[in-house]
Amino acid sequence: MDLNRRHILAAAGAAAIPARARAQASDNTIRIGVLSDMAGPYRDISGPGGVACVRQAIQDFGDHGFKVEVVAADHQNKPDVASNIARQWFDRDAVDCLAEVVSSAPALAVANIAREKNKVVIINTGAIADLTGSQCSPNTVHWPHDTWMLAHTTGGAMVQAGGDTWFFITADYAFGHSLERDTMRFVREQGGRVLGSVRHPFPNNDFSSYLVQAQASRAKVIGLANAGTDLVTCVKQAAEFGITRRGTKIAVLLMFVTDVHSLGLEAAQGLVLAESFYWDLNNRTRAFTNRVKGQMGGLMPTMAHAGCYAGTLHYLKAVASMGVAAAKASGRAAVERMKAMPTDDDCFGAGRIREDGRKIHPAYLFEVKKPEESKHPWDYYKLLQTTPAEDAFRPLAEGGCTLVRG
Repeated sequence: MDLNRRHILAAAGAAAIPARARAQASDNTIRIGVLSDMAGPYRDISGPGGVACVRQAIQDFGDHGFKVEVVAADHQNKPDVASNIARQWFDRDAVDCLAEVVSSAPALAVANIAREKNKVVIINTGAIADLTGSQCSPNTVHWPHDTWMLAHTTGGAMVQAGGDTWFFITADYAFGHSLERDTMRFVREQGGRVLGSVRHPFPNNDFSSYLVQAQASRAKVIGLANAGTDLVTCVKQAAEFGITRRGTKIAVLLMFVTDVHSLGLEAAQGLVLAESFYWDLNNRTRAFTNRVKGQMGGLMPTMAHAGCYAGTLHYLKAVASMGVAAAKASGRAAVERMKAMPTDDDCFGAGRIREDGRKIHPAYLFEVKKPEESKHPWDYYKLLQTTPAEDAFRPLAEGGCTLVRG
């Protein structure tokens, strides 16, 4: 298998591949693109680690008689930059599949382009549930998590535990709006009340005024509908304000293991969060981690990294099943084959892809350990509960996806 042609463009403003990196069309080569945040607030969540996990999937897939090449670029979390890169990759560089598009707004934009160009796009870090709802596409697969799953797993559990009044601090873009909306729904369905919300620009480094408003509401739970460095900063500043010492709970609605690492257990202990992958969950997740961790720059893989691996591996299995020529000719046909084949990998185990493009697997509610409970580096989570795969994501009939029959 030829893995030599890999081009990571992390320079600010990168919207094109240099001429020397232009791919030439080949009937026997599959080209996979990774559109990520290589230097910004979501770098550790996906970024270079996502590229490493795509490469690991190619290595584990082995030699099936066709070549696989990888290109990657930094879209700076800007939909217009992401769109420009995707169009150039599809039109000029013969890219067949995007194995990752970080952030919800770029993911929505690129999903529309993939549909227009009849290519494949697999979303791992963009969390907005609309990708398999009102914005679903026959060319899109949504892998490890979404805002419905996060809200259902974390929001519902916290209300049941007594956190029946909420105030939201929300990132002011598509992902934050969707996560706030979905969590509000579950809070109210469980008998809780939403006392207010405030939206902050993305990215942001000062949450003091928002935390003051949240405290003044006297809500039992402050829901953080943000992610990455925004989430880490917000949790740190909440601790500095002494909010949790006064009995208020912090609901981190999308936190990754790398965020816990950045915070440290002293600051993160007791936080409750939803994930669909944890590196130390079972023998298969540990085996995957041992294979890839040397390429992760000192980090352990997140569920977004795991999605990059699993989505790429399943796509390549579909290509092998239908043939390279057919897969290159129609991204829609490739996604149909992915849906028709059961999934199985070391990150998520056995599963399937629904007709709306939603990948189905269990969701886990974790609590961050106290420092004295951690036995070794990156030993951060204890499992509180598991939501079975068929219950973890929004029911098919409720999403409004036009691909759903009857």
